[in-house]
Amino acid sequence: MSKALNKKVKRIKHNHVWGRIIILIIVSLAMLAVAKFFTYFLGTYILRTKMTSEYVLISNMAHIYEDESQQEPEKTFALLDSMNRDYLIVNSEGTIVHSCGSNSITKEKLTTQITTDFNYIEVYKDAHNYFNYDKNGNFTIDYKSVFFGILENKNISEQLEKDNNTSTDWQNLDRSINDIIQLPIWIALPVKDGQEKLIGKAFFNINLMDFILFDVFIAIVFGLGIVLIIFLIHNIIHEEIHHIKSKKLLFCDDATKGHNYTWFLYTAGKFLSKRANAQKEFAVIDLQFVKFRNFCACHSIQEGEKQLKNIYDAIKKELQCNEIVAHSTPANFVLMLACPDVEQVKTRMQNLIANLEKISRAHTFKFHSGISVVGVRKNDKGKIVRRKNHDPEIDYNNACTARATLNESEDSGVAVFDDKIIEEQKWKNEVQEEQMNALKNEEFIVYYQPKYNPGTEKLCGAEALIRWQSPKHGFVPPGRFIPIFEKNGFITEIDHYMLSHVARDMKQWQDAGMNCVPVSVNVSRAHFIETDLAEQIRDIVDEAGADRRLIEIELTESAFFDDKKALVSTILKLKEYGFAVSMDDFGSGYSSLNSLKDMPLDILKIDAEFFRGESADTRGKIVVSETIKLAKSLNMRTVAEGVEIKEQVDFLAEQGCDMIQGFYFAKPMPKNEFEDRMK
Repeated sequence: MSKALNKKVKRIKHNHVWGRIIILIIVSLAMLAVAKFFTYFLGTYILRTKMTSEYVLISNMAHIYEDESQQEPEKTFALLDSMNRDYLIVNSEGTIVHSCGSNSITKEKLTTQITTDFNYIEVYKDAHNYFNYDKNGNFTIDYKSVFFGILENKNISEQLEKDNNTSTDWQNLDRSINDIIQLPIWIALPVKDGQEKLIGKAFFNINLMDFILFDVFIAIVFGLGIVLIIFLIHNIIHEEIHHIKSKKLLFCDDATKGHNYTWFLYTAGKFLSKRANAQKEFAVIDLQFVKFRNFCACHSIQEGEKQLKNIYDAIKKELQCNEIVAHSTPANFVLMLACPDVEQVKTRMQNLIANLEKISRAHTFKFHSGISVVGVRKNDKGKIVRRKNHDPEIDYNNACTARATLNESEDSGVAVFDDKIIEEQKWKNEVQEEQMNALKNEEFIVYYQPKYNPGTEKLCGAEALIRWQSPKHGFVPPGRFIPIFEKNGFITEIDHYMLSHVARDMKQWQDAGMNCVPVSVNVSRAHFIETDLAEQIRDIVDEAGADRRLIEIELTESAFFDDKKALVSTILKLKEYGFAVSMDDFGSGYSSLNSLKDMPLDILKIDAEFFRGESADTRGKIVVSETIKLAKSLNMRTVAEGVEIKEQVDFLAEQGCDMIQGFYFAKPMPKNEFEDRMK
């Protein structure tokens, strides 16, 4: 998987919704804490603000008592009584010296900051308490009990009356919710140098409007918190929807409406890396719709995509639990199947392909399949270990490599990736890496295979063949490297190399006074896209100083399926420059007679396959005989290649074949041995 694709998959794979949910919880808790803090802060502020005036009143009473009680105590008490406030004076032993009004004080004493000057004051709770407090003496109003008491139309003064059975100034309170409700608390102030205390009854005045304003403030705080929480929830939902859509866009295949290759890499990699699957083997498979592009060209891309969807759906029906399929490339599908045994998987794929071939009533399709087994992974001690961070792209590449070995066949088939394919791929890579240096170092050697007249058994020509004498690999036969050069295009360099060396050898033999015979040199079909091919051949031969009449240019029959007009033009130019032109492997293709009709050739090489097989003695002889007659009628000479036994030589001599090339007379040989043959 490429780095860019890997990053994209990881971004989709790692959904951070849980992180956002945790953030939501943290924010929610934080908002609750903030709301609680503001509630406490506001309640405390209101309490201290309203209690400050009450504290000042009690302080004034304490000052009056302390200043005037020494002169006329009776007048002092009368003055304090006239202030219409319940109070009592106690000495240091707790004995009440004087009291006025109802005594609803409790013995529960606290030291707290109840005023805005933040000084600690000694207070006592009233018997009818409507305050909350903690161990540190912090007071807050119990708004809930007060508020619901008002709403339930239970006048607090009536409750106090009922509980104490005493008449107070609460009796005149109106039941209207706009009237002030007074919540009592006792404030104690030291007098006479701390020998006594004046404890006065203070009131916290509150009405429903205070509750409303307080609730509005709290509602605003909570409202802001709820808005923020809703925003976070909306963000989480939006991100999750975006995550789902992104996965769909990243993993969906437009043609089949199913899964694509990216989804396969993500799903297979995750599945194969699981510890639970470490002991199981799986098979990654590449399935190719053979000649899919040709089908689309003939019927339309839409029809092709329709068939792809049908194939995809048919494959899905055959899958078992934990098996997957995806559309990887326009003509290919990738599968991951359970693999109890590779032969079972191969048989299963053959059966699947047999069904897919008949998926359309109007068409018969062909499929190539490559199988790569994902084996069990073991450590140095032989213990099975988890396939951690397994990359299924490597397995799919191996499956594609196995499938590529079937490219030359138009029939359906199944290939399994094995060590042989690995070695073959390594060999191809080595050849491609070394080909240019081998050319520069002239490691390629020209071999010559003689051609003989079957009637006189005299040498009358030869074919130049290439061999590779590698310092690293030793002697390499052409079948090991020529197909590689033909696929990678290096064969054109080899053609020039061979033509140049043959021309130089021919010049050397001519200068030595040898009785030279024509030598044919192969020119691959890849060269015929070049409009100046005839000129290139002419210049190479002329540069070496060889006689053009002794150089024969040999073309394979497959070259005649390309641009026929350009090919005819090149042949005519070569003949004009003095070169003979021959067709190799006549009869191996399907348009040979048509080629003979249009091509002005000099020599026809009859394919060796006519001399092999069960019908070589009957039908084969008829074809060879008629081919020789046809060539003579067209003023062409004939060469029979691959001749190995005397009976074949005698037959060809009887039919008037001009030349024979094969092991019966000679194998391909180095230059010095061929020189001996010419001598």
